[in-house]
Amino acid sequence: MKKALPVNGKIAKDAKDTVQECVSEFISFITSEASDKCQKEKRKTINGDDLLWAMATLGFEEYIDPLKAYLARYRELEGDVKGSTRGGDGSAKNDTVGAHLGPNAQFAHQGSFTQGMNYVNSQV
Repeated sequence: MKKALPVNGKIAKDAKDTVQECVSEFISFITSEASDKCQKEKRKTINGDDLLWAMATLGFEEYIDPLKAYLARYRELEGDVKGSTRGGDGSAKNDTVGAHLGPNAQFAHQGSFTQGMNYVNSQV
């Protein structure tokens, strides 16, 4: 949030907390829909494509293209890491987003997502 403000701008703590609650609720909303889909298909793992499907189903179509670009980049980077450290096997389990990452790994990818969104927006 700070990056969107002028250098001397400040964000109140309650504003940060409110945005965090909204983001958490949004993630829960999307994940719940994707989870329902997986249960109907008798699968136990939600993957990135399930989340994209859920977003489209719930009316967030405008986010699909930027997220597809991010997901492709994420898979590309994860493939490089797996290939160099674990000898990645190219199986479908590589499509699982975040299942093999540590608890703080999402923060490392948030910057990539922001860069991806900026890239996609600059192409429009």
